[in-house]
Amino acid sequence: MALRFTDDFIDRLRDSNDIESVIAGYVDLRRRGKTLTGLCPFHNEKTPSFTVYPDTSSYYCFGCGAGGDVINFVRHIENLDYIEAVKLLADRAGIKMPDDKVDDSASNLRRRIYSANREAARFFHETLFTEAGKGQLDYLRRRNISMKMIKHFGLGAAPDDWHALENHLKSKGFNRDELVAANLLRFSEKNGKRYYYDAFRAKVMYPVIDLRGNVVAFGGRVLDNSKPKYINTSDTLVYKKSNELFALNFAKNGNERKIILCEGYMDVIALHGAGFENAVAGLGTALTPEQVSLISRYADEVALCYDSDEAGQKAVRAALSLFSKTGVRVKVIRLQGGKDPDEIIRVHGKEMFAKLLNNADNDTEYKLSVIRSKYDVESSDGKVNFLREAANYLATTDSLERDVYAMRLADELGVSKDAMLQQIKQASKREYYRKTKSEFQNAQKQAQEMEKMVDPQRVKNMRAAKAEDTVLISLFNNAAFYKKLKDRLNNDIFVTPVNKQILNVVMSRLENDESVDISHLSQFLTSEQTGAVAKLLSKQSMVSNTLKECEDCITVLEEEKKKREISDPSKMSDDSFLAFFNSLKKED
Repeated sequence: MALRFTDDFIDRLRDSNDIESVIAGYVDLRRRGKTLTGLCPFHNEKTPSFTVYPDTSSYYCFGCGAGGDVINFVRHIENLDYIEAVKLLADRAGIKMPDDKVDDSASNLRRRIYSANREAARFFHETLFTEAGKGQLDYLRRRNISMKMIKHFGLGAAPDDWHALENHLKSKGFNRDELVAANLLRFSEKNGKRYYYDAFRAKVMYPVIDLRGNVVAFGGRVLDNSKPKYINTSDTLVYKKSNELFALNFAKNGNERKIILCEGYMDVIALHGAGFENAVAGLGTALTPEQVSLISRYADEVALCYDSDEAGQKAVRAALSLFSKTGVRVKVIRLQGGKDPDEIIRVHGKEMFAKLLNNADNDTEYKLSVIRSKYDVESSDGKVNFLREAANYLATTDSLERDVYAMRLADELGVSKDAMLQQIKQASKREYYRKTKSEFQNAQKQAQEMEKMVDPQRVKNMRAAKAEDTVLISLFNNAAFYKKLKDRLNNDIFVTPVNKQILNVVMSRLENDESVDISHLSQFLTSEQTGAVAKLLSKQSMVSNTLKECEDCITVLEEEKKKREISDPSKMSDDSFLAFFNSLKKED
């Protein structure tokens, strides 16, 4: 990979974007000695395993394995490529990007997709007010969507034409490959020939806008009751539906750190129109851990506003499970007077929805009501079985909630509060051991799965992998070791692909007397490889940093290499194979 940025520029960028202050904009960090910890923004957890190391300007999560420098953090959390992350940090610090940087095709294509989406959104919006968009505008009016909301959300119309959008965008300079990459254009193949057509036709169009104001995708709704009701943009270079939320770009501002989570576009638009401007929705898929993590960055409380049918209640249960792994408080709105927020507001007015929101159950009240619905609490058996299951659930809550709900249930069902608390105490002990064991196993499993996926050879060659780690950590901290070791240090003795790539970059830079700081390495490595460097840096205290230790580790690697060659003679050099063959003759 060609050098994109000079070390001086990267140093200035890093020094102007202190990793602690950048990450603190996304994660609530608590200082612990020389490090800072918090809940990882890349996976759901209740116990902090995300650690920031200011002395090495790096971070690492011991739960999911995410790690890197400040550039890699922004790259990961904002779903950017390397150059775009550098640009974002440069803008943040008021630093001018160098004129002689090397750009790459992926960055160019991402920019073209953003531009194509923006132009498509403008085309759809303008079409809405023409004869070609009359049916779509009539539909929005029937749904009581005001002109203010139509303009606010940039709603539009895809005409009933196979090539209208393609022709418009081609006139603006976009080519078919770019439009296919944006999923604005699709094609079928017949007899070796491609037939292109617009991805959206005869639809009401809902643009999806990310947190930086870019149009990244579209949702399109049919005008009748045909199936599927919605056609959505597939994942592209700039869009991953599991990572985005409709209207979060609006809802994150001035929301008092409260979010209303709905099922669809129209619910969100209706709520915003009624003044509930903190409403968001998923994008055609079930709620994902990534969306929950995104919400937790902007909200301390979320109100679930799902349909009251079985599918909606199933979604509520799934959402409660996901949010239980975060510190976000959850409420469940019980919809009455309509099947969804849009209908409630249209029929009964915004005051009715405000009342439902204010009376929403918290997650404990909701779960207790679900448990209660399973039993006939008027019978003795039903009462006992309900209270036992309720105690098991309350054992998973904090002590204050246990006390409050133990008292409430005891009063409601005519039992002793002390007996209820004793039942909860016994269940709590069981829950503590279960939860501790489960969290530990899950963290281990997640880390192992990540390691297997990123570096499968590591699991098969642990002795060699540990020796590789020690060599790399020592080189990070003692650049002078390289000249004393380089005659023995080569790519062939490393077995794990990730460490091999890191070693290649490290040796190349040390050969030229260049820094091997993580911020200087990251532009030559993938995001996952940069995370591996961060993991190595987190283990620095386990290495003595002596030349002797490095030499011993290289000896281990040489021994492991010989073992691999013996197990697979085809990998031996000619000289090694001859020596191996002669040794076999002597044994005979």
